[in-house]
Amino acid sequence: MADKRENITVNYLSRDFSTIKEDLLDHAKRYYPNTFKDFSDAGFGALMVDAVSYIGDILSFYVDYQANESFLATAIEYNNIVKHGEAVGYRHQTTRSTYGVVSVYITVPANSSNTGPDTTYIPILKAGTTFSSNGGSNFTLMEDINFNDPNNEIVVALTNANSGLPTKFAIRAQGQVVSGELRVKTFDIGKFIRFRSLSINSPFVTEIVSVTDSQGRQYYEVDHLSQNTIYIPITNTDSNSNVQAPTIIKPFIVPRRFITRRDSGAMTITFGYGSDDQLSSPSLAEARDVVLDLHSKDYVTDMAMDPTLLIKGDKFGVAPSNTKITVIYRANNSNNSNAAAGTINQPSSILMKFNDSATLDVTKITDVRGSLEVTNGRPVQGDVAPPTAKELRELISGAHAAQNRAVTMQDYKTLVLSMPPRFGGVKRCSIVQDVDSNLRNINIYVINETPAGRLELTNSILKENLKTWLNTKRMINDSIDILDAKVVNLGITFGAIANANENKTIVFDRIINTLSSLLQEKLDIGESFSITDLYSAINATPGVVDATFVKVYQKTGAGYSTTNLNVKSYTTPDGRLIAAPKNVIYEVRYPNVDIQGTVR
Repeated sequence: MADKRENITVNYLSRDFSTIKEDLLDHAKRYYPNTFKDFSDAGFGALMVDAVSYIGDILSFYVDYQANESFLATAIEYNNIVKHGEAVGYRHQTTRSTYGVVSVYITVPANSSNTGPDTTYIPILKAGTTFSSNGGSNFTLMEDINFNDPNNEIVVALTNANSGLPTKFAIRAQGQVVSGELRVKTFDIGKFIRFRSLSINSPFVTEIVSVTDSQGRQYYEVDHLSQNTIYIPITNTDSNSNVQAPTIIKPFIVPRRFITRRDSGAMTITFGYGSDDQLSSPSLAEARDVVLDLHSKDYVTDMAMDPTLLIKGDKFGVAPSNTKITVIYRANNSNNSNAAAGTINQPSSILMKFNDSATLDVTKITDVRGSLEVTNGRPVQGDVAPPTAKELRELISGAHAAQNRAVTMQDYKTLVLSMPPRFGGVKRCSIVQDVDSNLRNINIYVINETPAGRLELTNSILKENLKTWLNTKRMINDSIDILDAKVVNLGITFGAIANANENKTIVFDRIINTLSSLLQEKLDIGESFSITDLYSAINATPGVVDATFVKVYQKTGAGYSTTNLNVKSYTTPDGRLIAAPKNVIYEVRYPNVDIQGTVR
């Protein structure tokens, strides 16, 4: 007689306690009717069934949970989502720095003629000076502030009560600050270990500033350990171009490098695979070392390779050994490093330098140092809160799509505008594929802006920096040309009717101010100039009944662009817009002069 249990049907849909228990009871009653008969709640059989059902429910839960955590779309745990991001190249940052501008003030004794400050007592406030806010956050000065700069504001601070002559002058200057403060941590490193990791146990670390060993050798942060080249800034000493491009980008080979990994409680620094003794080894793996012996023969018949053997060549950088590692890092005081306007008001650590301080009066130097005051006229704000799990999924998906590479025109524009500020920056850019080229040549038109807010051509140093930056991101079959956008200066004339009870002169001034404010925001390269917006702005001006006409024409001559463009031919038939070629940007250069009109 055949065993009835040979063809047992298993219900794989039973995954929770109740359904598993139900299936077990049915199984026992069907296949063991004479062995187990007591299934009452107080019986031993019920105990065993409940125990197995309980274990099955737990195992089923954890199997489902781990399966969900294996995919970005269904993962719940924050750290697992971060790991999914790391797998596609997303660099997660738990704590972010905020940036802003502060105004600093000092008082300086008057010179011997009481006509201005004594320049010998005008100091330089060094980068690294720290300030604190009412909320307890720390902010670090990112650049030297020279109080002797002619652009600084100088006013009389104190006068002699008898003579009325100035005795002290106040000087106001501005500088950029970043949230957080610099901290130092040292690690004693013993024998060589591949891929050595060091941890900084702080949830508020924003960046690693430097990593050096006891021999003075520096280690550089890279995106991944296989990256052996970084780009460093070199000070641009060319006075004709260093305003727009203060530094020049240079490639630099870094055998000593590291990567960082962040979680909610710490930052981990991981070094490479190689040792100092291997620095003299070839940087490329030998072919015979990576070709696999697939058939247990002394020869191979194809070019199959083992990728794991490639580490014998590059070694992913040098890991430190038998030394002391000093890590300087920046850290915030808390998760929220924003500061409202006027709340950064306390110097914490003052780094001030005087020329020839040995020859100066110590009391006066002390007075100048003690007079330092600081405030922030505008809020220091940033997206400092870590993204939620949902937001993090979207960020990872976007990073995966872009892959830090320029593929589309929009990718190029994003990368141009995101070049690190220390390498310079452009005001506007336009990406145009060169239709006259047989190759995939990309024309990138750029323009800059003067401190007064007027457009100016981008200098060669900045364009070279931009090209070097994009060459690390572009497709291999792309070629890039960085070109100057053509500026076309426009003039405006208008006519308007004012209310009968309004002063025509006052209404005229209102219109000028309204149009100047409208045109303050620069257009993009290739963006049309809207005549309709001018009509709307004039009609919205208080005291105006109607705008009777608006005419736009090109301004030429001294102080204006030499680009010639027939504005009339680019004006649409309905007169609403002035279209722009893809390499042209429109500008009303001097609004107070270039806008004229009549009010009646």
